[in-house]
Amino acid sequence: MLKKALVGISIILSGFMLAACGSVDNLSNDTNSSGSKAKTQLTGQTNSDYYQGVIKNGRYRTSKSRGVSVSQESNQFNIKGFENGLLNISKKEFSTKKYVFQEGQYLSTSQVENWLARKSKSNPTGLNPVKSKSTSPTRRNPIYLSQIDEQDFMVQNGKSLKLSAMTIGLAINSVDYYKKTQYGPTYQTSISSAEAEQHGKQIANQVLQRLRKKKALKNIPIVIALYRSASDDSLVGGNFFAYSLNDDSATKISKWTKVNQKNYVFPLQSNKKGPSTNDEDSFDNFKSTIQGFFPNLSGVTAQAQYTDGSLSGMNVDITTQFYSQTEIISFTQYIQNAAQKYLPANAPIDITVQSTEGIQSFLSRKANEKKFSAHIFNSY
Repeated sequence: MLKKALVGISIILSGFMLAACGSVDNLSNDTNSSGSKAKTQLTGQTNSDYYQGVIKNGRYRTSKSRGVSVSQESNQFNIKGFENGLLNISKKEFSTKKYVFQEGQYLSTSQVENWLARKSKSNPTGLNPVKSKSTSPTRRNPIYLSQIDEQDFMVQNGKSLKLSAMTIGLAINSVDYYKKTQYGPTYQTSISSAEAEQHGKQIANQVLQRLRKKKALKNIPIVIALYRSASDDSLVGGNFFAYSLNDDSATKISKWTKVNQKNYVFPLQSNKKGPSTNDEDSFDNFKSTIQGFFPNLSGVTAQAQYTDGSLSGMNVDITTQFYSQTEIISFTQYIQNAAQKYLPANAPIDITVQSTEGIQSFLSRKANEKKFSAHIFNSY
């Protein structure tokens, strides 16, 4: 059954930041369906790393279909990786200096639900294969496409905004979970990388053809990106493996750009091999140092993403058992120095310190920066 996945606010903040006190100049006064004037504004821009967003009548313009998936997404890392990664692909093709970001407005919830469902007599637009008679994990037709995300990009022309580009993300399963009976046990069908790529590219061509039938989308560049979702028990999310930029009125994808990304969890499991011994050693030294200084830690882990074999980002999670504000302050200051000394250089790194009561402090460093900025959350 199709449901809307619950998505944490951190996903939005990490990929698309709204300016707290940015300029929100009026752009236009469009007439809406009720005949009244609709004021369009921009959120303002904190820096060039982020797109400005669109506000209509004082409200942020939310997506019409965001979060719709084949089933409730149990691996939240997939949701985060899918949305953030898609935004990063968009930035490669549509500059944050030129384009304004708008949440998807051209694919409705019902339309996306139909596309994500299996093809049938009652649902001819389904992009997943017809249901097979066999329920064997190796002989049945699995669900390949699990999620669709739309991102719209506008260009400001005087006092108006015009749709000028679009990005569509297609999430393809690596494992399809299913039940043979309504309340029976869960079975799974594994989908190989080759299968995911083959079916993902076939689906992408169908999606492009359908988008071009919409008047507003006939002659704009459309990026379609393919994401391979990780299994439900994975400690990291999936990754994008290909995308295509389709200019003008192209209705068939002629060229794909390969995306070479892999995700890892540090410390690595004993049977896993990472891409960089140096990065593993750096994290191990960092972990040992802070655990030695502050023994009241429940865990220190990191999610690391590698692009073309090089570290492109790391999120470190530290779980504590601190209750004293002075302990949190001292620990955060110590982490700041230890991270600068031990963690890999030249890659963006976020460090979250939290307990069962919530986030206690946050540290961050952008790519090519030396020092970590830190914020301690006070308890009042």
